[in-house]
Amino acid sequence: MKQSIRTRHPLLLLTLTLGLLAGCNTATRRAPVVERPVSQPHSRPAPAPRAEEPRQDARGFYTVRRGDTLLRIALDNGQSYRDLVAWNNLADPDDIKVGQVLRVNPPGSERVAGNGTVTQPVPMPPESRPQPPRKTTPRADKKPYSEDNVAEAQRGDKAENVVNAGAGASAVAVTGSRVGATVTATDDEKLSWMWPSDGRIIATFDEGKNKGIDIAGRAGQHVMAAGAGKVMYAGSGIRGYGNLVIVKHSNSLLSAYAHNRAIVVKEGDNVAKGQVIAEMGDSDADTVKLHFEIRQQGKPVDPSRFLPSR
Repeated sequence: MKQSIRTRHPLLLLTLTLGLLAGCNTATRRAPVVERPVSQPHSRPAPAPRAEEPRQDARGFYTVRRGDTLLRIALDNGQSYRDLVAWNNLADPDDIKVGQVLRVNPPGSERVAGNGTVTQPVPMPPESRPQPPRKTTPRADKKPYSEDNVAEAQRGDKAENVVNAGAGASAVAVTGSRVGATVTATDDEKLSWMWPSDGRIIATFDEGKNKGIDIAGRAGQHVMAAGAGKVMYAGSGIRGYGNLVIVKHSNSLLSAYAHNRAIVVKEGDNVAKGQVIAEMGDSDADTVKLHFEIRQQGKPVDPSRFLPSR
């Protein structure tokens, strides 16, 4: 009996040992690893800069877009917002809708051609109609024929012709003064300009970023009209400009004065070149400064083209 146990004991140990060795040699199964290419983020091409849409069409109309205000539309087209109200029969200037079509040129006046050229009606000369033959009455003082009497009659006819010619010239002059009432480009060139305020220029004109020039100064410093004209706007209704004054100098030129502390003129006032129109400030700005613009046909232009060198 003891010998049987001894015989089984080594066999049991051998079986356990072989089992352990078999277990150690068994390969551990692992989850398959599949290498996938790393997907690169799709780089979208930068959108091309959108060309600026025309402010008005060839007929002088503008279609309202999101974010527009009547004041902004008037400024961008070089017009008074009150004129836009009248031309479009608007009951409420603040109630304009996206897609609404507004007239931004006076009825029957300027037109914008397809190539962007602004045209004006050409003044027509007064219609010349043939004058009916002038009736003359026979002379009552008939004289007998003689060389002296003929010479006297000729002198009288010449004097009468000079008088009639003078009357005709004066009539043409009066008619001409009525025809030439519209402002032309040559009139714009005759305008006299001056700097609207003293101070250091801290920002120059950049059509894409800055539509005018910025002049540093102190609060309350005088802001003067850069040229003679009429105040077409005085208020704070255009975002980004603060207390703003707009002066119209001709049919095509206006100037704008922004960020004022106070405005000392009102709409409709005629102002002279150099007249104080506001006090410099920082309304809707991060520092005390004057933002000054000159616009031609509603488009911002470089004020240095008009202002004298200093």
